[in-house]
Amino acid sequence: MSSPAVVRRLMRELAELRTNPPEGIRVETNEDNMLDVTGIIEGPGGTPYAGGYFRIKFKFTDEFPAAPPKCWFATKIFHPNVSGAGEICVNTLKKDWQSSYGIAHILVTVKCLLIYPNPDSALDEEAGKLLQEDYALYCQRARLITSVHATPRVPPPQFASAGTSTGSARVSPAPTLPAATVATAAPHHARSSATPEPRAAPVRPLSKSAHAPPPAQPLQPSASNTLSVSSSLSSLASAQDKPKERPASLAPLGTADSNVAPKAVKRGAAAGIVGGEKRKKALKRL
Repeated sequence: MSSPAVVRRLMRELAELRTNPPEGIRVETNEDNMLDVTGIIEGPGGTPYAGGYFRIKFKFTDEFPAAPPKCWFATKIFHPNVSGAGEICVNTLKKDWQSSYGIAHILVTVKCLLIYPNPDSALDEEAGKLLQEDYALYCQRARLITSVHATPRVPPPQFASAGTSTGSARVSPAPTLPAATVATAAPHHARSSATPEPRAAPVRPLSKSAHAPPPAQPLQPSASNTLSVSSSLSSLASAQDKPKERPASLAPLGTADSNVAPKAVKRGAAAGIVGGEKRKKALKRL
């Protein structure tokens, strides 16, 4: 029989876990024995344990909380840090234990161990070796064991009472894992059901009316155009009404130079008289 201090401590922790449980973690108690406590961990999304519910059994001693309780997996699991008998290899339950830790802290630590297994301190050597050499095959084995031993037809009632059911189960956020790890560990159906990329809508040919040029718009007269046309018409009319100027007529040769013309006439007449006299003298000689 545990001391009253241990019982009071367990009562406070269990009440807190029922009121404000961590994500994906619940507890189950025995009404006949308060020290009979079972934690339930929902398999984290993005891991080969997704969809499973793993039960962790607790055994408290009078030294609690100065000493950690004994814990083990009651549900079969394929994990490097969990032995075939369910023993858990985690420092929180050994040298790193502190009196301020409790049930919730242990369950959260074990849940993290499902996300980040440590093959360097493996209790299951086969799982640890497979994890290091062929992660895809390790995930395949872990999913198989999870589907057979940890996946019930309906979630445990502790999860259903918190607002989850088979029809509308609350989806836990996927843990942050390396890209290669998440791509390999994700179930095949999850990758195949991804939303396909949207296809581009087919391009419809344009109708003939779309290629036709827009109708020509009539030229609208403006004030500047009207003024320029009016001024051009006025210039043309004034040019037609103005009488044409005749070129100056040439003056007759006789009157071109009053001093030169009479002298030329006189010389011509004298030459004619002299010529006539010579002809007469020649005729007389004959």
